[in-house]
Amino acid sequence: MQPAIVFIGFMGAGKSTALAAAREAGLETIEIDELMAAELGKPIRQAFEEDGEEAFRAREAEVVGSLLENADGGAIALGGGSVLSERIRKALDRHIVVLLEIDAPEAWRRIEGTDRPLATSEEDVVRLLAERLPLYEELADAVVPTVDEGVVARALPAIQALAERPEETKLLWAVSRSGEYPVFVGFGALRRQWWPLEGRRFCVTDRNVAFALQDLMPDSELQFEIRPGELSKNLEQVEQIMVAFAEEGMTREDHVVAVGGGVVGDLAGFCAHVYQRGVPVVQVPTTLVAQVDSAYGGKTGVDLEAAKNYVGAYHMPAAVIADTAVLESLPSLELASGFVEVLKTALLAGGSLWERVRNMKTLHPFELNDLVFACARYKCGVVAADERDKGLRHVLNFGHTVGHAIETASAFDYRHGEAIGLGLLAALELSDAKDLRDEVRQILDLHALPFKLAPHIQVDEVLGFLQLDKKRTAAGVGFVLLSEPGKPRTGQLVDPAKVRAAVEELY
Repeated sequence: MQPAIVFIGFMGAGKSTALAAAREAGLETIEIDELMAAELGKPIRQAFEEDGEEAFRAREAEVVGSLLENADGGAIALGGGSVLSERIRKALDRHIVVLLEIDAPEAWRRIEGTDRPLATSEEDVVRLLAERLPLYEELADAVVPTVDEGVVARALPAIQALAERPEETKLLWAVSRSGEYPVFVGFGALRRQWWPLEGRRFCVTDRNVAFALQDLMPDSELQFEIRPGELSKNLEQVEQIMVAFAEEGMTREDHVVAVGGGVVGDLAGFCAHVYQRGVPVVQVPTTLVAQVDSAYGGKTGVDLEAAKNYVGAYHMPAAVIADTAVLESLPSLELASGFVEVLKTALLAGGSLWERVRNMKTLHPFELNDLVFACARYKCGVVAADERDKGLRHVLNFGHTVGHAIETASAFDYRHGEAIGLGLLAALELSDAKDLRDEVRQILDLHALPFKLAPHIQVDEVLGFLQLDKKRTAAGVGFVLLSEPGKPRTGQLVDPAKVRAAVEELY
């Protein structure tokens, strides 16, 4: 039997609209609320009033559980509370489960005044969503924010592609003002033939990645290999790549594929932005830092001698494929370095993500799937709210203000994550969060990451590069501070003497 596409989510999330998109695509569809009303011979509200919720849930578990156990393809929309049944949750295992994401204020706006027996006030909505969201998230193979009525129709080809990918693969439909794209995260996600775009591929990678992943490299018209490392991220390299594209006859019907870490992603994304005024780019991140952070959100760019990422553009990817299996090719220190971006994201998000990350003792690629997905989801959510870095997106700079200065002052002897780890300590020192700083220092030490600056790096040199921070305004450099997980504060101006003291504390 073929798996069905099963839409889950809270009231008002758009499950009926999703089914309409599935029908338009030629799939047979079933809406559980309609099925239950027919089975009971009365409207669901009447069933709740006359028989009570417990009786309704028991009958729902029988009807829906049996349906899911015997479903052969098609699309099904569950009721908002269907996932409360253990039988239904178990029956969902073999299906493609799509969470239609909505927040409480929007859900209430959509359902206010409608016939919903369990949600007669906004307070009801907030409470019920908080109760059910962990179940929705645990069950979901795909997460699609319901930003408009057409989003599921646009995401449906990517949702259907999950049937062709390894079982552990998850899909996030990333949405922002200037574009939307699928994000696939899974162990072995590159081992299947399905590809998100038509047209010829022009690959940019680095020599180390090309050697380590030669059996997984996408077929392409051109494979341009750069020298590994930050020193390749410059305008001279951009020119060489674009000349190579032109000589191979690349057109706007073709696309770039960036296979590598943050350097390759930034460089290839920038080349895609400026070549013939813009061609698509598929990001294939191969480092942990790229899989949890830099592959998403469309920031691309290269360095000048003066400072990091001084030349750049926003260019959203057409798709991201994050295969966590490739992380097995990384040296342990490189994997640990990438973990710092996970740590940063967990500090920003707080809640369950922080609890999970603070208790991680070892790093194994197969166990990182859900963590990579959670971090990607957090970042894409921030980008959706502030694509062009005018406010909220500044939170993602947490630890990077001092961290980037350390990178540059060390002539990039520090790995990106190592420098950002030190930057996190400085930011927490500036936040007067001593206990949290001590815990982060212990986490860095546990994963063999530096928590002290090398003696040969001068404080004045770090402070000098800090003044070149891209987000500096006439008022000065604004820091992201954080007194407790989940509560960052952006644009905080800090006494220069206190900044110096925070950097000195790193020695």
